[in-house]
Amino acid sequence: QVQLVESGGGLVQAGGSLRLSCVASGRAFSSYAMGWFRQAPGKEREFVGISRSGGSTYYPNSVKGRFTISRDNAKNTVYLQMNSLKPEDTAVYYCAADQTVGMPTTVREYDYWGQGTQVTVSS
Repeated sequence: QVQLVESGGGLVQAGGSLRLSCVASGRAFSSYAMGWFRQAPGKEREFVGISRSGGSTYYPNSVKGRFTISRDNAKNTVYLQMNSLKPEDTAVYYCAADQTVGMPTTVREYDYWGQGTQVTVSS
């Protein structure tokens, strides 16, 4: 079992930055693909990026160039650095874990989820 706890959300003005953290319990953190998703009210949960177990990252076009994922395997932590934030980035942000060497990008591929952290971007 893996437990995930996100932190770092908050209220920020458009153009600002936030860094989210996700701490994982359990062993073998480095063997997990760590994904970030977000869900705005009334919308489906949306993929915003992944740190694969080998460390490479991938982002959808909606956030590419603004969001950066990094991980510290010694601390069992993955980060989501968000820059140039826009009001449309407002959502609850979730981290998720899947023990794979692949590149899961959909909700159903992930086995473990955090509780989410709210990010609100004001215009």
